[in-house]
Amino acid sequence: MPEKSTEPQTTDVQALLNARGFSGYQWIIFALCFLVVLFDGFDTAAMGYIAPSLISDWGLSRTDLAPVLGAALLGLAVGAFGAGPLADHWGRKSVLVVSVALFALASLASAFSPDVQTLTVLRFVTGIGLGAAMPNAVTLMSEYCPDARRATLTNAMFCGFPLGAAMGGFVAAWMIPAWGWASVLLLGGIAPLLLLVLLLRLLPESLRYLVAQGYPAEQLRKVVARVIGRSVAPAQAFVLGESRAEGQEGSAIALVVSPRYRLGSAMLWLAYFMGLVIFYALVNWMPVIFSDAGLDARTGALVAALFPLGGVGAVLSGWLMDRFNADRVVALGYGLAAVAVACIGLAVGQLAWLVAAVLLAGLFMNTAQASMPALAAGFYPTRGRATGVAWMLAIGRFGGITGSLVLAELLVRRWGTTEIFAVLAIPGLIGMVALLVKQHFAALPQVPRAHAGR
Repeated sequence: MPEKSTEPQTTDVQALLNARGFSGYQWIIFALCFLVVLFDGFDTAAMGYIAPSLISDWGLSRTDLAPVLGAALLGLAVGAFGAGPLADHWGRKSVLVVSVALFALASLASAFSPDVQTLTVLRFVTGIGLGAAMPNAVTLMSEYCPDARRATLTNAMFCGFPLGAAMGGFVAAWMIPAWGWASVLLLGGIAPLLLLVLLLRLLPESLRYLVAQGYPAEQLRKVVARVIGRSVAPAQAFVLGESRAEGQEGSAIALVVSPRYRLGSAMLWLAYFMGLVIFYALVNWMPVIFSDAGLDARTGALVAALFPLGGVGAVLSGWLMDRFNADRVVALGYGLAAVAVACIGLAVGQLAWLVAAVLLAGLFMNTAQASMPALAAGFYPTRGRATGVAWMLAIGRFGGITGSLVLAELLVRRWGTTEIFAVLAIPGLIGMVALLVKQHFAALPQVPRAHAGR
């Protein structure tokens, strides 16, 4: 009789995710990460919607307001730079929970700011929490997705960001006349604190992270039973479908900037940077631009809120990314966004055309931008995924700072609306070219499967 194998029964966790349907608990993970990103978008965009009220109530100039808008963006970069390596070392859930608590408390405190200097400092702290939360929500979600649906599900989750930003505009138009600008910041703090309770009780750590870090099989079996189902055959060891060299050895930062990933990382950074030049310039200043063009504050806020609302198109983009060349799909989005943004400047003064132009610009710009985290998550292996996604988001934040400050300067110099929006279209073209370069020169060959942890 043949001897029985003494090899331990092993389970490839990604193959397990690929083979089974999306469980009810995976949908809970999706919902929790969606809400994190939703509140992230709301708090990030809140200052743009309350800016006209701050200018009026505190007697500020547009130059005075620029540091307040830029402080959160700088904090976003700091938070994202630190959160990626911390999450790759300490875990996605731990860093995510601390991040949500930080931006919720800082937003609450911002509502009671007595002057612009205090508000600037508190918005910086808020930004640190926001910047750390988003990449970890994206990474954790992507690591619970089957390969064939990763971009679709991650993009759908990331739609929470533009929806949250758009919600801020609608909420601000309703709340500010009734309770003042501080009420928007209060809401931006209370809602994430309620979410924090659910995160602590329901959100699991990333299964792929636990395997990559070599956690005991007994602990991994509990996570599998909780998230995927108790019907899964018990395993004595777990593996990842990626090479040991990429999955285990060296620091996460070294992996992201290694020769194998260097060009792709640079192109991801450049594209995301350029997208946020457009996004934050428009989200922060579009209500002011429309006010200068003659729209009343309420109408300007409502029209501006249509821009981030277009991010719901990321679901379709994710579906296309799962079926076609993902780099080319997102590059096309950036190219169409450049055309649509330029059209906003031509439509100011004609409300119907302006609404259409803002909707289209938001659809293409936010669809492309919201697809970038999924693109990055698919580019890096588990060992460096949180760092790779977070650093792309962090470097992109400097694009947000650049866009906000450049547009403030253009307003000070009294550039016309047509010229302003034509200038803002250029970064979209640059983002398109960057992703085409990544696709052509930085495509990664398939790597052999190997054990990643037991």
